[in-house]
Amino acid sequence: MRLDWPGCLNARDLGGTPTRDGGRLRDNALIRSDSHALLTPAGIAMLRERPPALILDLRWPRECAEAPSPFAAEAWYRNLPLLADPLGYDPPDDTYAPMLDHNAERVAAAVHEIAAAPPGAVIIHCHGGRDRTGLLAAVLLGVAGVAPDDIAADYAATPGTDAAAMSHTLQHAETRYGGVEQYLLSHGVSAAEITTVRRRLVPGWLSPLSRGV
Repeated sequence: MRLDWPGCLNARDLGGTPTRDGGRLRDNALIRSDSHALLTPAGIAMLRERPPALILDLRWPRECAEAPSPFAAEAWYRNLPLLADPLGYDPPDDTYAPMLDHNAERVAAAVHEIAAAPPGAVIIHCHGGRDRTGLLAAVLLGVAGVAPDDIAADYAATPGTDAAAMSHTLQHAETRYGGVEQYLLSHGVSAAEITTVRRRLVPGWLSPLSRGV
């Protein structure tokens, strides 16, 4: 669901996204957006009125210095760059597979932060809310049990994107790591943290053992 945050052009609540086992993401649990630097006073007031549990600003520090977040002084704000600077590779146009491979520890660090956050909304954003935000959103949706086609569809809801790029990225994660969950586990995220993230995103989520599977 698109959110009307004055000054943001690409804010979406991922609540309602279906999971493969018949569940849906909780409303106001995971929100993705573009930079908050251009939020109007009214937009800033909207977020402060109902503050999130966590804002993860995925931009580089130099980007934050050039276009500061209005929430940078808040206890619920973190600047956690998702990409190394410089990148260390030439990013292709049709997949995020190199981004996934080269920044695994940074992706894992973001998941650590989300697992440790108090109850409430988690907002993830970069500059345009497309590449870095799209990759982390895909990982989190994968953890929540969302099907690859639905993850790619969420990515493609951002203008200027192609669902095939995210589909290729998810297939790469499956082929190289055994899926998003194994990707995280192999880079320092614990099974308990993955369960915590699932439970905060999907109401009533039960582990397969709890369901008797």
